[in-house]
Formats: sequence, structure tokens, C-alpha cells
Amino acid sequence: MANKLYITDTILRDAHQSQAATRMRLEDMLPACEMLDKIGYWSLECWGGATFDSCMRFLGEDPWARLRALRKAMPNTRLQMLLRGQNLLGYKHYADDVVEAFVKKSIENGIDVIRIFDALNDPRNMEAAMKYTKKYGGTCEAAISYTVSPVHNEDYFVNLACTLKEMGADTICIKDMANLLLPYDAYSLVKRLKEKVDIPIHLHTHNTTGTGDMTNLMACSAGVDIVDCALSPLANGTSQPSTEAMVATLRGTERDTGLDLVKLTEVAAYFRTVANKLKADGILDPKVLNVDSNTLLYQVPGGMLSNLISQLKQAKAEDKYYDVLEEVPRVRADFGYPPLVTPTSQIVGSQSVMNVLMGRYKTFTKESKGLLRGEYGKLPGEVNAEVRKMAIGDDEVITCRPADLIKPELEAYRQELKGITDSEEDILSYALFPQVAKKFFEERNKASAPAADNNGVRELKVEFLG
Repeated sequence: MANKLYITDTILRDAHQSQAATRMRLEDMLPACEMLDKIGYWSLECWGGATFDSCMRFLGEDPWARLRALRKAMPNTRLQMLLRGQNLLGYKHYADDVVEAFVKKSIENGIDVIRIFDALNDPRNMEAAMKYTKKYGGTCEAAISYTVSPVHNEDYFVNLACTLKEMGADTICIKDMANLLLPYDAYSLVKRLKEKVDIPIHLHTHNTTGTGDMTNLMACSAGVDIVDCALSPLANGTSQPSTEAMVATLRGTERDTGLDLVKLTEVAAYFRTVANKLKADGILDPKVLNVDSNTLLYQVPGGMLSNLISQLKQAKAEDKYYDVLEEVPRVRADFGYPPLVTPTSQIVGSQSVMNVLMGRYKTFTKESKGLLRGEYGKLPGEVNAEVRKMAIGDDEVITCRPADLIKPELEAYRQELKGITDSEEDILSYALFPQVAKKFFEERNKASAPAADNNGVRELKVEFLG
């Protein structure tokens, strides 16, 4: 890659996922697409993560139709998505035939770059998604879930990057979901990765702890190839550092991004109107813009914090908030130090809430038992044997690649939807979110069914978009 720093903008995915619960609609994206397509980004992240579920569950949109519309509107820019390895975009492991079909259809519908991560950094859970991304012509960006613990150090991440490179990664992403990667550590890690692997290094961080811009800048000094930023109306706080700030900082230096600040300002002005609309609807809470250095102490990402608060509200136990925050690192240590990212952040968080409200390990969630049984893959550190015994008794712990135990599933999903839809994309939506997808199909069918007008003349309604 040339010496300039490349930028991936997250405005169409992680920016609004982090700040506005993934509620930006396609109708809010399309007016900006022509401008975005002319910027010259390395890529635009616009799909995957929580967008797939949110499209159907909350917005009445077909995620596949959204992707096709964005592809058509931005023919000159790489489109990027986030994929949770063997979990795809759901919360459990899927059979390899589902992984293959999903990756194939994502690329066919317009995705160029697939960023693949696993919550436990278990490469076996990334294997199938990486293989099929390469098979169907996508760019395979393998991600390291960055975290801090007694078992996670620089050597650990460098060795993991080397493994992922051997597995066929085209680029390596340092995925710092909780903004725990501090600036000087970023410099050191990127420097070593650049010496060890000869493929581009991409850094993804947030600004939750207030260090994101400095982390990006130090990584840039160490030779990182690409960084994630978000246009300013939805930047900072729990989102990514601002694109315009990064571009302005590097202007005239040897790492100049080559992006036009005037063009960025124009498209940012449009997204300011979208952000204002999200605020007016009560979806964008100004709290997400605050710096929270508690994250450095408890390592709880922004999305996990809001989950904990919501669980405590339901239990009318908001006064236990700090007790739960203090319990999180203890549960995490007992569970073998998983990085706190979907789904492990939710698992550790829910168990911490239960420990505080009902007594330590008096009861375990189904997901906690699954994690300790090895259903999600190999935990990075030593598990507390006593806690595991309390959770799963004498059950055998899974030591193989968990997906090896899952029989092919795709045909069964096809059969379940017989007579409802035979679209491969619909079948995949159903595989990931059965109840949500079924409800979505019903609404869509209702909206497109022939209806009589006042004169008794039948007409077709337009496709349901919510």
C-alpha cells in the first residue's frame, strides 16, 4: 500500500449502531450515497453487525434489499460488512452449509470486504467464513478482538495475526471494541504486526474512553494502513473518532489521506440532519457522547453498559449498578478471560447481574453454561474449575471445533419456509432470526397482497418498507 493513510467510514453501520441503536433507515442513507461514493474511502462499512436484525425487527426493511440499494447507489466504493465468524450475524453457531450460503449471498448482493471476528479469538470459529469469503471472491479481513487480561499480551495478538495470515487473510484488523487499546500500546502493537505480517493492518477503535483519536494517530505513526472513522455528526463517544478530524490532522504530512475536507464537510452537513432527526425521535441519547473512563477499569463496552442498565431497571435494582460493574471482572476471570464483545459481553454481563441480585453463582444462564461447556469455542485462559462444575456438573467439555458437531441445516430451513418463500436470501434471514424473519415476511406479504379500492378495482400495494 502507498504511504497515505486509508480511511474506512462507519457512518452507515457502526456509527449509528453505537449511538442510535442501529436505527438509521435506508431512506436516510440513499440521499448521501452519491456524495459518499465520490470521497475516495478505502471502504464504507454499511452492513452486518446488528443492522441485519434491526432492519427486520424495528425498521420493517429487508436487509438484503438495503444492501442491493446501497450497492447500486455506490458503484465506485468498496462496501464492507462485519461478520461474527461461525455465529454469522446471529447469537449461536451455525452449520458450515449455512455459513457458506450466507457468505456467498452477501458477496453476490454487493459486499466486497468481510471483516470476520470471533468473540473468543478462536481461529477455528473463523475458518469456514474466511474460506468461503475467499472462495466467492470477497476480500477477507480477519479481525483480532482486542482486550486486556493476564492472558492477553502483545505476543498473543502477534501470534494470532500470524495464524490468521496463514489461514488466508487479505488484511488483519485490530478490533478494539471497548477502546481499551491505549495510544502507546497501539504504536507498539502495530509496529510489531507490520514487521511480522506482510498484509495491510486495519485499526478499528471507538472513543468511549476518550483516547480514540490519539490511538489512531499513534497507530498511524507506527505504519497502520487503514483506520476506521465516522463522519462527525455520529462520531466520538461510543462511536468511532471523527473522519474530518483525522483527515485535517494528516493534511500535508507523509500520511496525508488525500481526502477532500470540503466534500467531507458537505456530506457531514447532510448527516447532521439525520442525527438531529434521531435525537428528536429520542433514539440518539446524548449520554453516548460522554467519555467514560470506567471502561478502562471494568472493560465494559458501551453496548454492554446499556444492556446492564436495562436489566437492572427491569429488576428495579438500579442502585446495584456499581456492584455489577465490579462483579464483571470477577466473572470474566472465572470464565477464562473471554474478550467482552458480542455474544460474550452479554453472557458475562447477564451472569454478573444474576450474581449480584441472587447470590454468586446461585443460578447460571443457559448461555453461561454453554460458554463453560465449550459450545462457543476455546476460552483464552484457565477456567475456574469449581465454577464450571457448579454450572455443568459432570458434562463433557467440548474440545473440537464446535461447528464440527452441527449437522447441515440449510435444507431443514428451506422445508420450514415451503409455501412462504423460496428466496435464498429469505431462507438465510429466517435461519438467523426465525421469529423476527417470519413476522417480517407476514407483514411484507400483507403489504404486497392485492387490495380492493373504493370502486372495487384490485391494485397492488408497494413493497413493505415499514
